[in-house]
Amino acid sequence: MTEQKEKIRALLDRNQTDEAIRLLNPLIEKASARSDDELYYLYGNAWRKKGNWQKALESYLEAISLNPQSPAKEAHRMLMDILEFYNKDMYNQ
Repeated sequence: MTEQKEKIRALLDRNQTDEAIRLLNPLIEKASARSDDELYYLYGNAWRKKGNWQKALESYLEAISLNPQSPAKEAHRMLMDILEFYNKDMYNQ
């Protein structure tokens, strides 16, 4: 599994998000993945890079539920900060 995660990280570093998501999908679907917060963190990163912030947030929250100390916690916080900044004017309508 570690080799696959390294490959996925490398794909994300090269902005090959579609390929990373393609590799992550079957891993996420496995029952054993339901205890691997890092897979959900990587999944969230891939969706964030594609601009699908809803799926990114969902993935980060899943990672946090599995491991409250996951790096997804910081990624989730940063993404929420971005969303709140972008939507600040919406609150005043």
